[in-house]
Amino acid sequence: MPLDRERIRAICFDVDGTLSDTDNLWVEKFARMLLPLRFAFPRREVRPFARWAVMAAESPGNLLFTLLDWAHLDDDLARLFNAIARRRGGRQPKTYLAIPGVHELLQALHGRYAMSVVSARDEAGTLGFLEACGLQGFFSHIASSQTCEYTKPFPHPVRWAVERMGFAPHEALMVGDTTVDIRAGKAAGTQTVGVLCGFGSEGELRRAGADLILPSTADLAGVLL
Repeated sequence: MPLDRERIRAICFDVDGTLSDTDNLWVEKFARMLLPLRFAFPRREVRPFARWAVMAAESPGNLLFTLLDWAHLDDDLARLFNAIARRRGGRQPKTYLAIPGVHELLQALHGRYAMSVVSARDEAGTLGFLEACGLQGFFSHIASSQTCEYTKPFPHPVRWAVERMGFAPHEALMVGDTTVDIRAGKAAGTQTVGVLCGFGSEGELRRAGADLILPSTADLAGVLL
């Protein structure tokens, strides 16, 4: 079913792979780890394998996170990581990188649409990215992995964000790069846009039922403006 632009009043954005260029950061980090073994790769290039490995790990990772969430163990795991970080003297500074064109997109959409974030990150990681990249002011509400009883692919955080913005699900749009985002939006009753600047492939996003698939989040400007 094609996207019905006329009924969109509110937009929910995923973070990793949608607003944040997370996949490239992970690829570069893994590639650096593989450098001592570069003699074993064709033309001594480790980056193609690093990208393949990061993309291949996305679906099992989402499944594991979903199972932890279903079993109500995700909050316990987050508390454990936070406790470990405190014992080590706090969280280490992180590198944050926004998807090219995202800041300009949000600036153009701001005031025309209500906007919120629906992320599977914990609250600290979500806010850390938004603040570091100067994006926090564009969003009225932020749903992290701890906001609702269940996180994506369950519909709870999407419904929470849409309700807080004052709209019905059929007036909202969920934008994300994985099947988890599309499934959460569909289950919540929103329209969905899949973007190819993150972890998901066009085929799997289409099979998940995305109403529209775009090369990048920044391309949403050509659809909504």
